[in-house]
Amino acid sequence: MSNSDTVKNARIAISGKSGCGNTTVSRMAAEKLGLRFINFTFRSLAQEKGMSLAEVLPLAEKDDSWDKDVDSRQVALAREKGGCVLGSRLAIWMLPEADLKVFLTAKSETRVQRILKREGGDPRGVAEFTEKRDRQDRERYIRIYNIDNNDYAFADLVIDTDDIDPPAICSLIVEKLKQKFS
Repeated sequence: MSNSDTVKNARIAISGKSGCGNTTVSRMAAEKLGLRFINFTFRSLAQEKGMSLAEVLPLAEKDDSWDKDVDSRQVALAREKGGCVLGSRLAIWMLPEADLKVFLTAKSETRVQRILKREGGDPRGVAEFTEKRDRQDRERYIRIYNIDNNDYAFADLVIDTDDIDPPAICSLIVEKLKQKFS
């Protein structure tokens, strides 16, 4: 099997907290590598059910079936035949067989500015919501899966996205993948 065949069958898992660039970078990497893009999230589930994310999050806080539904669906999609880029908060933990595990980081201020740009809103309100969501997500992940999403040292590549744009991040990911298969 050639290196390009191997890359076409690669499974890449990209994780990070809201506003770090997971979705943007995952989509871009999938396009650049010709792989399936998988990003099934609470936002996706909320849309499917005709609800807002703000309506789903409190339900998920009290009922683990929301997390388990999202996570099992995205992992099942990632495990289908062929390569893919799975972009989600828990991708690097939930897809342990991924050929490349990437974790994206950014300062809180950077994340809030990106979320404001994407969704609008009041800066203070978005900052408070993001901080609360980070705390609730971590507590849920520990309770449900015994996963601490602040412990990502095992990732193959950790990228601070504060001062680097999505195309450059994507290039780092593609380069690391090629190194793994060379």
